[in-house]
Amino acid sequence: MENKNYTASFLVNQGTSTVFNAIKNFRAWWSEDIEGNTDQLNETFFYHYKDVHLCKLKLVEMIPDQKLVYLVLDNQFNFIDDKTEWVNTKLIFNIDKEGERTKVVFTHEGLTPAEACYEICNEAWSNYINNSLFKLITTGKGLPNPKEKEGFNAEIVKKWQLG
Repeated sequence: MENKNYTASFLVNQGTSTVFNAIKNFRAWWSEDIEGNTDQLNETFFYHYKDVHLCKLKLVEMIPDQKLVYLVLDNQFNFIDDKTEWVNTKLIFNIDKEGERTKVVFTHEGLTPAEACYEICNEAWSNYINNSLFKLITTGKGLPNPKEKEGFNAEIVKKWQLG
């Protein structure tokens, strides 16, 4: 059980194309403070929240309406000893039809309970995937961190006393 990757999943009534396009729009569900393209194969983008978390990702696999895989090229946390803990991990989104509904399975491959940031990252991903991305898909409006404002990350920083 210790090496189990972080995974979250949910079902929605929307079609696979709607789900696929929502996932690619990281600014609409993760953070409005992202630089670069999140929806183009082999392109990189940069996410950050103050100096607490900085992350450079690359879209390395894209199967329309079925799968998206992002590779973490660089990462820095200011709250753990190994600041680069996410480097070479993957954010994997699988999209499948399940009857009349669409199932989304998110796996952060390489983020396991053995990692120092696991508890904090687990809580953050649970919010971004099961709350913000879910709402983006089902209502058209996610709950990303607003540009140059506090947002959900501020709650995490305060709760975990990260900065």
